[in-house]
Amino acid sequence: MFSGKTEELIRRLKRAQIANLKVEIFKPTVDTRYDALDIVSHNDNRIPSTPVENSQQILLLAQEVDVVGIDEAQFFDVEMPVVAETLASRGIRVIVAGLDMDFLGRPFGPMPQALAMADYVTKLHAICMVCGDMASYSYRKTVSDATVVLGEKDVYEPRCRTCYHS
Repeated sequence: MFSGKTEELIRRLKRAQIANLKVEIFKPTVDTRYDALDIVSHNDNRIPSTPVENSQQILLLAQEVDVVGIDEAQFFDVEMPVVAETLASRGIRVIVAGLDMDFLGRPFGPMPQALAMADYVTKLHAICMVCGDMASYSYRKTVSDATVVLGEKDVYEPRCRTCYHS
């Protein structure tokens, strides 16, 4: 969290639009933190998207496009990597953003398979809120056993490996 994943996704999708490519953008319906429809970064950059219940809907809706963007991919079902692969096999550029680990430091949802199947991977890191080092863990500041708890700085903070485990 707070590493700029959504910001980078928006940047890449806007560049594709500037290049006059047909772009379709999707996010899971569960993600309503900033907006029910738009993908919105923590810096309030936004781009219109289509919320979908599951990854199969992306296949149905991504017709005659050049680029597909998928945000918060960790919240999708296990079929998301296969959907991305199917689209890529059709010659569509697929750009996926999501967390690779949950708050317990475990691989998150379909992301491990998506990362393994991807042609290119860009791993972004936040800054540890304890020591200022590079952070790759999401420390949950609230008590809950649920894997998915939507929140921002009030619920999560980025931490490096050392500060996360201490």
